[in-house]
Amino acid sequence: MASETRPFLKMNGLGNDFVVWDARSEPLRLGTDAIARLGDRETGIGFDQMITVERSSLGVDAFMRIHNRDGGEVSACGNATRCIGRLLMEETGKDVVTIETRAGLLRAASGNAPRSLTVDMGTPRFDWEAIPLAEEFADTRAIELQIGPIDDPILHTPAVVNVGNPHAIFWVDDVEAYDLARVGPLLEHHPIFPEGANISLAHIFDEDQIRVKVWERGVGLTLACGTAACAVGVAAARDGRTGRKTTVHLPGGPLGIEWRESDGHVLMTGLTEIEFEGEVDLETLAWRRTEDGDAPLEAGAAQ
Repeated sequence: MASETRPFLKMNGLGNDFVVWDARSEPLRLGTDAIARLGDRETGIGFDQMITVERSSLGVDAFMRIHNRDGGEVSACGNATRCIGRLLMEETGKDVVTIETRAGLLRAASGNAPRSLTVDMGTPRFDWEAIPLAEEFADTRAIELQIGPIDDPILHTPAVVNVGNPHAIFWVDDVEAYDLARVGPLLEHHPIFPEGANISLAHIFDEDQIRVKVWERGVGLTLACGTAACAVGVAAARDGRTGRKTTVHLPGGPLGIEWRESDGHVLMTGLTEIEFEGEVDLETLAWRRTEDGDAPLEAGAAQ
């Protein structure tokens, strides 16, 4: 039997990169090992998440299935939502599309600049059971959690929130002063987080300007994480550190975050990019690049 070859797109939102499959006409299911092999940056295509676009059971524009590079399925990814929103808009000619995810329905709308989109990420969840945490905390703006010596912890007292995924935010004076590659895995798998957590270091360096570094659950250090940016923006505003509109500066670039007062929804705005097109032999997982992606944006293009 001849092996099956399937086309894919390689996309990113501020460097948070994805392999995107269109499975609306023909289903696609890859096992954990296959996803991990394709996601390997040395021997595979290399990506943070694998995105499978499927038909929506609710009749909206599409269902977006998300797997991290380690093969685990997760509920939400803000940067991927912007990327898939862009593809659906280009396909349908719509200015607004609705995407079904395991975290609920998300709406994406055209931004004010080329390749820029705004995604309505819904309402954040603050209750300890909804994040979820392994034990009760009445106030999730700062929970009792530390790593390192009791009398001199490396990091301590994070804010926690769920924006489609669990997030813990540690407020620091310098996001580069900590070895997040070392402490990130320990915190991601800490017993207080029964489903794991995304770990962010956040520093407010100017009015409503936040610098953030992220260890993403099931991925590792990443150039950008949309749900983490949303979580940081919300946690900062909830604690009175900033207003409800912030710019979150990630290693891959800035995201505009608004925690809308009228309905409590979180809006995230940023750029998207198609890196290239390719195809994969699903039997051998051999792949090749077939077409180039986006042309470079003009200098100074805004989010």
